[in-house]
Amino acid sequence: MGEFDVIARYFARPARHAALGIGDDCALLQPSPGTQLAISTDMLVQGRHFFADVDPRTLGHKALAVNLSDLAACGAKPLAFTLALSLPNINQAWLAAFADGLFVLADAHGCDLIGGDTTGGPLNICITVFGEVPVVDGKSQALLRSGAQPGDDLYVSGTVGDARLALEGLRGQLSLPAAVLAAARVRLETPTPRVALGLALRGVATAAIDVSDGLLGDLAHLLERSRTGATVQADNAIESIAAYTAYTRATSQFVINLSKDQWRTLALAGGDDYELLFTAPPAQRAAVEAAALAAQTPVRRIGQIKREPGLTLVDAQGQTLPNHYQSFDHFA
Repeated sequence: MGEFDVIARYFARPARHAALGIGDDCALLQPSPGTQLAISTDMLVQGRHFFADVDPRTLGHKALAVNLSDLAACGAKPLAFTLALSLPNINQAWLAAFADGLFVLADAHGCDLIGGDTTGGPLNICITVFGEVPVVDGKSQALLRSGAQPGDDLYVSGTVGDARLALEGLRGQLSLPAAVLAAARVRLETPTPRVALGLALRGVATAAIDVSDGLLGDLAHLLERSRTGATVQADNAIESIAAYTAYTRATSQFVINLSKDQWRTLALAGGDDYELLFTAPPAQRAAVEAAALAAQTPVRRIGQIKREPGLTLVDAQGQTLPNHYQSFDHFA
């Protein structure tokens, strides 16, 4: 089976949103009138972003999910994506499962595969995703990292830290009950892109970013672009770890011997969560709750934006905590 056979059998589909899809030198996109294109690219490399024995169906899901998460953080509606795939060999069963996981998520978000490339080499997946955001009275409705204002509330969606918990369990760094590892592994390998929440937050949130490398590390990017600082209630953040909630409610059935600092490390520096970290004025709290309800996605208020640069961590009693939590960096 050759390169073009692989494309035809596993990846060629009719385009629904593109003017021209797979089969030419370029795809053609026609965004809706009064919108801007939102574009993002992410790469997944075996050994760096996923284990060699990962289920190819979940890998197909995650490869697209991490890109859709970027659209969510921008408040963009998904349109289409391209796929560049480097393969060490042609494994038809692997390709069928990978394509299935990819397209189940793509179809759920109405997102077309419109082109890309395949080549031989180490397993490497690169996706570029395209979305659209409305422009109203000449102003883009995109959520950006640069809009946070002093006094804004700081929120995070869903749960953070579970993916890192799974990673530590799979690496043998933590001993986890089988049921806990299985549940956490779902969060690591099949994250949920918060597209519906991102769309619902347009006109409500002042700034947003998705949590990919760790909550505090990604928050630092938002604060830098907004030229602000923040106070983060660390214990509010760890209470959004699903495993921590189960641990505190049913310790006798759920035993993980972690210190409070270890729980904070999972939540604050874990990475691979693909949740939305966003800001909104206190006057918009009801609107944030309505957006979360409409998107069927829980959100938790974990801090506040301040005028002075810098990041302050506090515990449940408001006491300042040392910030020694390091988020993921490919070259650190």
